[in-house]
Amino acid sequence: MANQENENKEYTGGKFQRTVLQVAEAQALLKPYAKLLATEEVPLNASSGRILACAVQAPHPFPAFDRSAMDGYAVIAADLSEADDHSPVWLEVADVIPCGAVASRAVTSGTAARIMTGAQLPEGADTVVMLEATESRTREGIQYVGIRKPAAPGQHITPRGLELSTGDPVLPEGRIIGPGDIAVLAALGVAEVPVRRRPKVAVFATGSELLEVDEPLVPGRIRNSNSPMLEALIREAGGEPVMLGAIVDDLELARSKVQMALESCDLVITTGGVSVGDYDIMGDLIRERSGEMLFNKIAMRPGSVTSAAVRGGTILLALSGNPGACFVGFQLFARPVIGMMQGTDQPELPEWTAHLGADYTRTNSFTRYVRARLEIREGRLFAHPATVDESSVTVTIKDSDALIVIPPDSEPFRAGDMVQVLKLPGELRG
Repeated sequence: MANQENENKEYTGGKFQRTVLQVAEAQALLKPYAKLLATEEVPLNASSGRILACAVQAPHPFPAFDRSAMDGYAVIAADLSEADDHSPVWLEVADVIPCGAVASRAVTSGTAARIMTGAQLPEGADTVVMLEATESRTREGIQYVGIRKPAAPGQHITPRGLELSTGDPVLPEGRIIGPGDIAVLAALGVAEVPVRRRPKVAVFATGSELLEVDEPLVPGRIRNSNSPMLEALIREAGGEPVMLGAIVDDLELARSKVQMALESCDLVITTGGVSVGDYDIMGDLIRERSGEMLFNKIAMRPGSVTSAAVRGGTILLALSGNPGACFVGFQLFARPVIGMMQGTDQPELPEWTAHLGADYTRTNSFTRYVRARLEIREGRLFAHPATVDESSVTVTIKDSDALIVIPPDSEPFRAGDMVQVLKLPGELRG
């Protein structure tokens, strides 16, 4: 056991001693603090993308009545038993039923009702003959319809409760509401939808070198690209970003600003300042004894310095300042937390398998998460690794819809090999 503990330690001197955890271990440490948020009701037209707080059951059958699936005539099937091409059956048209109307009288033997698609079937009728299979005539002011073929009972009728019976499960708790769900909820009369509250997620960037997006470049400084990226990622995950700007490399200032965010938000994310440099203040803040440090080293590339602590029951997640590492760290740790707070039924990224689209020969002692572009070709899924996948690289993020998982100390992978991928949110673009 002692040897195993030693293998999990990385000694970099003094305060920077770190215990290395696997990704799954770090995710498990975050889970108890990803508290389920309260339920609220939102209008149906504002529910898209929200997470359902409780299961929905059908309050009534759907359809709620037997309805015609065709424009035609509602008749009694037994009246047509003798119909043929040489001897049509003629029935008196006793009613006309538009969609949305109810018949004024029942259909009886020898009569028919003109009916439109979607209209409620009149009492007495048990089949519908489509308009194209009929002919008509008028005698002494009375309209008749002629039918030359028999029809089976139930023909061209959508029966009551075909899709749902009263009490049938419709949508499960934890489902992300999409357009099809909204259509069903609307059909069932659910005007107010119970959803989980969106978590408020505070975002800080740290570093005296950061410029705002609208500032001109100056020597030695860079624009803050991580904060806008995190804002978009938080919205995509269902959270409400609270953008709190950049913090210069000042520990006291960082401590006070982060504390205010911890008291008013459900999750606090910082980017930058978690390495081992003299100005990496978030690493110092995470290690302070005012709260519980969950982890400060992950066996992953990029983003091994990703760290987390708990202050007053609220998670403080410190991501790398390198854009590629920040992006990967968010997907592996922040996204599941935001999802669990809303009760989603799948907080983690889905795992797929794919054929590798190109050789990948880079090896590492840690698991590597390689940004990749997915492509479906000849019915097979391919994952093309980014040509430049350094943690500091920004541009390849835009072309990534998956992360290829490269196990530690693995042999070089060749094009065509099967690999595990984590599917990022969104449609396939390749």
